Amino acid sequence: MSDLGSRIGSWFQNHAPTREKLEQNRWIRPVAHLVLREDLWRFNRRSVPRGVALGLFAGIMVPFAHSVIAAVTAVFARANVPVAIATTWTSNPFTWPLIFPGAIFVSGRLGFHVDMAAYEYLRTHDASIGQWISWLLSDAAPPLLFGLFVIATVLASVGYLASSLFWRLRVGAKRTRRLAEIRNRKSLS
Repeated sequence: MSDLGSRIGSWFQNHAPTREKLEQNRWIRPVAHLVLREDLWRFNRRSVPRGVALGLFAGIMVPFAHSVIAAVTAVFARANVPVAIATTWTSNPFTWPLIFPGAIFVSGRLGFHVDMAAYEYLRTHDASIGQWISWLLSDAAPPLLFGLFVIATVLASVGYLASSLFWRLRVGAKRTRRLAEIRNRKSLS
């Protein structure tokens, strides 16, 4: 498993844009002084959990262009930009069939009337964007949006807590290992 993790890490390192490449991008250059601040790209115990929470929330609430929204919002929240962008990818065309019905289920359980027939019809009959927009503006969309908000809030909170706990355990393990090495060196002396 660690071999797979190292391969994924090396692939990401080779393909992820660097700060230097982004500074040269003509679209980012006008706002580079905001977006490319060093503290937004540093991995630390405060910025990483913020990035995880922000990315999960944006990924669930905004089905399209969520990476851009997460990156821009990360600037104001002082969250880690790469982590915020990466965690938005948890919401993708493969997870939408779970997220949207889950949101409708959650809102139905919380007392909202949900018109599942209209949703199922649009989903199974290759509805056009106009039909989806019409449905979103109808009375069927508020339960979906409320359910998405509830799911996004819960996942963002869990993501924040889990990444904070992971960070704390990782730092604690490193500290314990370093102290053991120091004790071993002192006992050998």
